[in-house]
Amino acid sequence: MLVRIVKMVFYRQNVDVFLESFENNKTRIRASNGCTFLELYRDKNDPNILFTYSYWDSDAQLQEYRQSKEFKALWKTLKPLFSSRPEAWSLDRLETLD
Repeated sequence: MLVRIVKMVFYRQNVDVFLESFENNKTRIRASNGCTFLELYRDKNDPNILFTYSYWDSDAQLQEYRQSKEFKALWKTLKPLFSSRPEAWSLDRLETLD
């Protein structure tokens, strides 16, 4: 399993635009082949910083989603909303404590 964290910093006036877009697309993203979990977080100190946190069965399935027409169209609409380049991490989960 792969854990994907993406940090996005938005221009203040674009945060609500992104939140609406996430609301409209979250079910479709979550239904993508290999995506087993999806959450959205907001930084406590800076409301213009948001993170997506998702689980993927494999890197290949994440890359398949990232190469899809749906992702490319969505990313094209989101890219102008950022105030800085998004950062992304792909991680292997080593341990979970319940």
